[in-house]
Amino acid sequence: MNKTCCLILMVILSGCATQVPAPISTVPVGNFTVAEVRAGPDRFAGSEVRWGGVITKVENKASQTWIEVVSRELKKNGQPRVDSGSSGRFIASFPGFVDPVVYSAGQLLTVVGKIEGETTRPIGEYDYLFPLVAVNTSYLWPKKADVVRHEYYPPPWWYYDPWPYYPRPFYPRTHPPYRH
Repeated sequence: MNKTCCLILMVILSGCATQVPAPISTVPVGNFTVAEVRAGPDRFAGSEVRWGGVITKVENKASQTWIEVVSRELKKNGQPRVDSGSSGRFIASFPGFVDPVVYSAGQLLTVVGKIEGETTRPIGEYDYLFPLVAVNTSYLWPKKADVVRHEYYPPPWWYYDPWPYYPRPFYPRTHPPYRH
C-alpha cells in the first residue's frame, strides 16, 4: 500500500516538473558566454554552444537566414531569462528561409549550434563584432498571452466615508472612492 501511494505521488509530481523542449535538450560540453567568444573568437571556432535570448532582427539572404539575438542567461529548461543581463549579441545562422513574421523581433529563441566565425556589423554608428553560430537545432518560445485587465470595482463601503480627515482603522485606503 505504501509503495503504491509513493508511486502515484511520484507520477503526479513528475507531471508538474518543467521539461526541456526536445530540440534543445542536448547540453553542449563547453557552454561559453557570448562575451568570452567575442574576446577571442578564433579560440572558440567549431565549439558547440547552447545560447538564447531576444530576437532583434531577421535578415534573409540567398541561401540562409541570419537572426540577430541579444543573448540572455538560460534557465534550467533552456528558456532565456528576460530579467537577466546580456553578455552581448550573436547571430544565429539558419540554413534556408526563415519567415520574419514567425520569428519576429521581441520573441525568445534558444539555439544549439557550432561557432563558425564572426562578423562585424554596425549597431547605430558602432561597429560590433557578432559571433556567428551555425544552428543545428532551435526552439522558438511561444509568446505569452496578453493579460486582460478588468475594470476594478471598489468595495461598497468606499461609497460612504465616515472619517474624511482621520486615518482609516478598518480598511486600507489603496484606491480613491469610485466616482462617476
